[in-house]
Order: sequence, then structure tokens, then C-alpha cells
Amino acid sequence: MHAFDILGDPVCRRILELLAEGEQTPGAITDVIRAEFALSQPAVSQHLRVLRENGFASLRAEGGSPVLCRRPDVAKRG
Repeated sequence: MHAFDILGDPVCRRILELLAEGEQTPGAITDVIRAEFALSQPAVSQHLRVLRENGFASLRAEGGSPVLCRRPDVAKRG
């Protein structure tokens, strides 16, 4: 998938906006996206996976819980 395809997706853009505010758990992101876009949990997970696989976000463990963060090399968008 190309970067423009990912950035053209409103759900992916919203997830990146949330990550720009700071690290988030996948569950917190899922709650916001489900409320705003009325998507299922598996659909949100798919968007998160696309962002991770294409280098826009990374997943790490913090205290045994997964945390998503925006990759530092991804330029901030205003």
C-alpha cells in the first residue's frame, strides 16, 4: 500500500492524529475510532495493522501492555 493511499484514508489519518497527541493503547484508539466512524473492532485492528506494517506507527510493550506510538521519523502534520 502506498503512503498516499494510507494518508487518504480518513480512519488512518484520524489514528495518526490521535498518536500525534501521544502514545495510546490499541484499546483506547479502538474506542475512539469505533465511536467516530462506527467501525467494528476487527476493522479498526486492520487499520492499525496497515499503519504498523507501512511504518507509520510502532507497537511496543510497556508494563506488559501494548502501546502504539507514531514513528518519530514520520513528519508531523499540522
